[in-house]
Amino acid sequence: MKFIDKSKIRVISGRGGNGMVAWRREKYVDKGGPAGGDGGRGGDVYIIADENLSTLMDFKHKSVFKADSGENGGIKNMHGRCAKDLYIKVPVGTVVKDIKTGNIIADLAINGQKVLAAKGGRGGRGNARFATAQKRAPQFCEPGEPSIERELFLELKLIADVGLIGMPNAGKSTLISRISSAKPKIADYPFTTLVPNLGVVKKRSGDGFVVADIPGLIEGASQGVGLGHDFLRHVERCRFLVHLIDATDENPLENYKKINLELEKYSQNLANLYQITAINKIDAVDDDVKEKLQAEFKKNADDVFLISAVTGENVEKLTDFMGIKTDELPKSEIEVTVEEDLGAYNNDDSAFEIYKAAKDVYIIQGGKIERIADVTDERNSEQVIRFQNIMKGMGVFDKLSEKGIKDGDTIIIGKLEFVFYADEMYG
Repeated sequence: MKFIDKSKIRVISGRGGNGMVAWRREKYVDKGGPAGGDGGRGGDVYIIADENLSTLMDFKHKSVFKADSGENGGIKNMHGRCAKDLYIKVPVGTVVKDIKTGNIIADLAINGQKVLAAKGGRGGRGNARFATAQKRAPQFCEPGEPSIERELFLELKLIADVGLIGMPNAGKSTLISRISSAKPKIADYPFTTLVPNLGVVKKRSGDGFVVADIPGLIEGASQGVGLGHDFLRHVERCRFLVHLIDATDENPLENYKKINLELEKYSQNLANLYQITAINKIDAVDDDVKEKLQAEFKKNADDVFLISAVTGENVEKLTDFMGIKTDELPKSEIEVTVEEDLGAYNNDDSAFEIYKAAKDVYIIQGGKIERIADVTDERNSEQVIRFQNIMKGMGVFDKLSEKGIKDGDTIIIGKLEFVFYADEMYG
């Protein structure tokens, strides 16, 4: 399975259903009255962390997610059905960012944690809701609120207790295959591992801890050289690191220092993580070389193990010590600044544009104004007057005056078309 740890998606919440203009006409109901129901609420879009997922692979095949819209209101005060909310599952450890604002809106580090990505539109009110003692027969209703559309960037940072780091071909894949049931690709050339591998290591107590085999780092990884830069983010959440050293290298200590320098350049948090040093491939060197390496590394590291991932020498001692450290050390707290997510609730679409289509024809476009036009019956004078009052309150007529509209010119808004007369519009 290909590992994908970054993805872009588009989420669209559900539109609210329109209210209804209706009247009671039952035979035995005295005088009847308004009976238009409210529209249903549109579906919300949530992003939720699921521990059963390990990559963002699913979003390669589907990147647009749209919730259902609410139903329109009905007669006899029947409300439209509210739409179901839409839940998008992502792996635990996913960070969600709004592409437009650049703000991080969620760090989903716990299974079941969720974030509201787009709020569904509120349903419009039917005419029954506008009845008062003074206005007993309202001839109008409300349109439903619009949907919200957002582009989001998903970035996965693996949740592992231990991160295996080291130069390419240091033996990380061999080690993780020996201490867990992970089956990574293993070969005797650099950069065999192209994606992170996760393995669960059983402790003597019966429970276990998760180890991540991070693709080989090289000098310059923090600036994007090699593969390491793409996957350094996956080390950030680890409790500690196991730094694997190839005992057969020409200068193992120099390589050790280079890797730690790259960690420091990438993040001070990574540089401060506790490390166990494991000098690997001791089956391929002489005893005097082993002693020399252990003496050198003891000057630079606290806990040093000489192991052979191939033969298994001292591997059990290493894993036992790793198990002890997972109990002692807390999970690393990476700083992710989550901004207040106003975009999830912003259903305001009151902006509009005016275009002069011909010498005496003006077309008005805009979400709110067109939605109101959609529920306005041009044959009903009360609805038309209310629509004109809304236009006046939104500043539409002021903008038309700036555009040079004259009496007798035609205004088109959605399905409505009417003639402009200043006395009537401003009266």
